[in-house]
Amino acid sequence: MTDLETPVAPARPGPWPRRVAPALLGYAAVRALGLVALALWSATRDKSTHQLLTARWDSLWYTRVAELGYGYEVRLPNGDVHSNLAFFPLLPWLERAVSAVTPLSYADAGLLISTLASLAAAWGVFAVADHVYGRRAGVCAVLLWAVLPVGIVQSMAYSESLFTALAAWSLYAVLTGRWLTAGLLASFAGLTRPVGAAVVAAVWAAAIASYVRGSSAQDSSVRDSSVRDSSVRERSGPAPDSASLWRRALGMLLAPLGAAGYVLWVGQHTGRGPLGYLDVQAGWGNGFDGGYAFARFAGDKFTSFPSALAGLGLIVGVALVIWLYVICVRQAQPLPLLVYAGIVTALALCASSYFGSKPRLLLPAFPLLLPLALAVARLRTSRSAWVLGGVAVVSAAYGAFWLNGSGPP
Repeated sequence: MTDLETPVAPARPGPWPRRVAPALLGYAAVRALGLVALALWSATRDKSTHQLLTARWDSLWYTRVAELGYGYEVRLPNGDVHSNLAFFPLLPWLERAVSAVTPLSYADAGLLISTLASLAAAWGVFAVADHVYGRRAGVCAVLLWAVLPVGIVQSMAYSESLFTALAAWSLYAVLTGRWLTAGLLASFAGLTRPVGAAVVAAVWAAAIASYVRGSSAQDSSVRDSSVRDSSVRERSGPAPDSASLWRRALGMLLAPLGAAGYVLWVGQHTGRGPLGYLDVQAGWGNGFDGGYAFARFAGDKFTSFPSALAGLGLIVGVALVIWLYVICVRQAQPLPLLVYAGIVTALALCASSYFGSKPRLLLPAFPLLLPLALAVARLRTSRSAWVLGGVAVVSAAYGAFWLNGSGPP
């Protein structure tokens, strides 16, 4: 049990490498299938698989930060300014560090980091699901995360895999009462993507809830022992969990430092104050409008018959995401998972960003997959293998088609 008092599966023996091996092997197989499909599809279109993975869209911006530092921007004919300040620094820092000690270019360093981070993310997803629901659900959760339609992004020089790894392990640290680790990893997540705020909120919510539960339990204990002499209580010294209280407080202090530090630095760098980062995002057309722009985008699809099918698909997709979150709440997932998944989902669906990128922005919201993981885990092994294998093939084909398209993922 954790100090969050979350009902979880009982502790299970067995070394971590052996316990997680099926999940990681299955994950690697799914990712290999996706890369083979991408290579075959790209060959038919005379495109370079390597370039698609390392040198297009966001991956180019990250390598420019690694190579040139911050300050690069592109001015569009309509007056918008795309600044590389919109991209958080941890991935470019790592690209620069790896390139400095290896013969790899910044782009190839980014691909290596993403590959290793995707394995770390898969392990983190397994750790969280295994802790809450058991090993079989953990394996299924990893495989479901791997076979997402936009799972090919996990193999690109993007920051999603790195962020998910940091977020998943921070959440696992929270669930197991490792507050300093949770806060440190949350701080690194905040240096990776703007949605790092979701990890910070999860750490804070869990720490506050833990403190409130602990205080309530202590008050109840004091009331039950009211017959004792007050002088005895005075000599009893500080509460036994004072050390845990300080660790929680320090974890809460560490958690927002990464995101806050970068946002404040951007404000100082641009001369626009604490909200300068919002101005940078506005130059990209990004903002938080409660989902109005996305709703209008989906509604515009119903102006003609072919595009109406796409609009219907968007509505079904959003409804599915919301339904999964409701199921997570009804299944009483631990509070940090609910807070984290809820904020990631809200930021993805309610931001006026590139609409084609919204499925990718939902990629880190892995707790939404836990209800599906439980359902698949209840199937017979052969049946679950057929289900996941079939979805993996469809996902590989879709990822190859998607990445060979004209727009950014």
